[in-house]
Amino acid sequence: TQKKEVGGGSGFIITSDGLIVTNKHVVLDEKASYTVFTNDGRKFEARVLARHPALDLAVLKISANGLAVVRLGVSNSIKLGQTAIAIGNALGEFRNTVSVGVISGLSRSITASGGGLTERIEGLIQTDAAINSGNSGGPLLNLKGEVIGINTAMVSGAQNIGFAIPVNQIKKAIESVKKTGAISTPYLGVRYLTITAELKEKEKLPTERGVLLRGNDDGPAVLPNSPAGKAGLKAEDIILEVQSEKVTLENSLGFLIQKYGVGETISLRILRDGKELILRATLEERPKKL
Repeated sequence: TQKKEVGGGSGFIITSDGLIVTNKHVVLDEKASYTVFTNDGRKFEARVLARHPALDLAVLKISANGLAVVRLGVSNSIKLGQTAIAIGNALGEFRNTVSVGVISGLSRSITASGGGLTERIEGLIQTDAAINSGNSGGPLLNLKGEVIGINTAMVSGAQNIGFAIPVNQIKKAIESVKKTGAISTPYLGVRYLTITAELKEKEKLPTERGVLLRGNDDGPAVLPNSPAGKAGLKAEDIILEVQSEKVTLENSLGFLIQKYGVGETISLRILRDGKELILRATLEERPKKL
């Protein structure tokens, strides 16, 4: 058997004993072995500790001590036009490439594909700091040198349109890996249709935002014994808000749920038979097979 290099990406160290954050699509192949090269030229074999089921995020572990770590900033105070710095292994060839630009968009939603993976990613930071293949998993920094995002995608054929996952979205996952060695992700346990103007007209609904709980060939609208079922949600309910945040096309139910942790109780404003109700659901860990 002969080993050969099949891809490359970027990452950043978050603990001095070797926890590293990167993109899930960078380490998607479960049969491959992974090697980490640090800035000082050292080489380490890496284990993939966890791959996030809903975000393009993975956490690796190398056997080392005394490593320099990044500082995680906050991403909820980012402003359009502020300076952004991307660092990564550009094109899998030019290590430690630094590019500078601005935050050119917020709360973007895209469908990204690559490495055999296609998924919908929401709430992204858009930047014109050059991001190329190989930059995936590298940090997007502010002028304080703090990580505000994880570079995750670029628009092929465009000029300097790249996207990063806001660091606030992945902090709970990082803390979960630090404590348990795995990523715990919350779930509510519903199937639904996102309400649009067209769906409102077709179904004669009283609102044009939110989600309509409705089952399909894969299963019922409300999963048995799920947090949603225990909270009293029923098929044909319309969820309007999560913790007073409106559910919209840009602010989807799944995106809102991922803001909270396993064991947290959230309030849901729903519409049932023309009347608004407030229900409370305690989120549970997403089942392995769902």
